[in-house]
Amino acid sequence: MFDLAQIIIGLALLFYGGNFLVTGSVRLARILEISPFVIGATVIAFGTSAPELAVALLASLEGKSELAMGNVIGSNIANIGLVLGLTALITPIAIAPDRLKREAPAFLLAALLILGIAWDLQINHFEGLLMVSLLGLYLWRAFNHKEGSVEELEDEVPLFAGRSSLYQTLLIIVGLVCLIGGAKLMVQGGVSIARTFGISEWFIGITIVAIGTSLPEIVSSLIAAKRGHGEMAIGNIFGSNIFNILMVLGLTATIQPLNIQEPIQPDLIISTAMTAFLLAIIAFGNHSLGKLKGIILLAVYCAYIGLKAAGSL
Repeated sequence: MFDLAQIIIGLALLFYGGNFLVTGSVRLARILEISPFVIGATVIAFGTSAPELAVALLASLEGKSELAMGNVIGSNIANIGLVLGLTALITPIAIAPDRLKREAPAFLLAALLILGIAWDLQINHFEGLLMVSLLGLYLWRAFNHKEGSVEELEDEVPLFAGRSSLYQTLLIIVGLVCLIGGAKLMVQGGVSIARTFGISEWFIGITIVAIGTSLPEIVSSLIAAKRGHGEMAIGNIFGSNIFNILMVLGLTATIQPLNIQEPIQPDLIISTAMTAFLLAIIAFGNHSLGKLKGIILLAVYCAYIGLKAAGSL
């Protein structure tokens, strides 16, 4: 009963937190004259990656490297298959060709980087520092790119119009706290139930915990897309996956090297393949994700989880 109550309260926090986060972020983007994509790929992505960072650091310090790595790789797969799949199924989202051309390389390179670094089942201090350094480069590049018009933000919720950047920043922080708190409650409830049935740490990390820590991305992407800010939704996923690799695993390995005891190579390959697949269906499909592509992404994700549950991966 307690686990169920945690899940219900968590859902409520996710709903309100998502609304606050998207509203504050969109308004802040307009005030600072930054594109919704950049806000999604940096501010929102940083905030929604906070649960992954907390889980990975705690798991690593407790000697559970499999849970830390499984959380990140599982979250990145969930972000593409579950988050974007579900979002596209509910409302079509699009990204400008020039934006995709500029942002796709970093998105793909991050996936290839972790594939190469973690292939030997360990991430040392030096590799962690390298990833953190690359994160700094990514952020510098994002905020030093001059954007064009931000007229698409004119239709934002009137209640928050005309407020200062400080007010919107506080709104973003409140939204993130609610999202992270809600996700934490849902993860605790789900993990408690799973451990009752004797499910392994790696499977819990790459499924239940990964989906739970992806809940902020799910909620914020859905709300952003429903309000007509599709680029913010896609930017959130691009940025979140990059932050998960460069910030979460980078900082974790810098503090405590990761030594994995389970064969995670198939999951690394799948994560990279899904990244490339997403870019392909966007680039060769009118630079948008509609219902059909959403169904395909969800089907691929469900197939992956099914194979994991069956022990085939």
